[in-house]
Amino acid sequence: MDVGHLFDHRAQAFGEQLEVGLADRPGAVPGPGDILVAPITDPSWTPLFVAASAVVVDVGAPFSHAAIVSRELGIPCVVSATDATSRITDGATIEVDGTAATVTIVG
Repeated sequence: MDVGHLFDHRAQAFGEQLEVGLADRPGAVPGPGDILVAPITDPSWTPLFVAASAVVVDVGAPFSHAAIVSRELGIPCVVSATDATSRITDGATIEVDGTAATVTIVG
């Protein structure tokens, strides 16, 4: 199964900010890394979290799968980022701040 397209987002800083979500896992991505952007996750997505520097999901809550696994792995997570998968294009450079519950599109 080819999952490379799920990790085409790079963490950076500055740019257009999406008005999104709920902070779940505090912290921000410290530098460039692969970010998992998904409509929703379930246990079958868990292996993909290991390679991710952060997680952004369209649908979720503090006790959703994405939030729980992100907390366990210690990576930033923004849940309920409405339309993130349609607003963040493949290969986009984004910043994820799990403390402020923001996702910023850099380019």
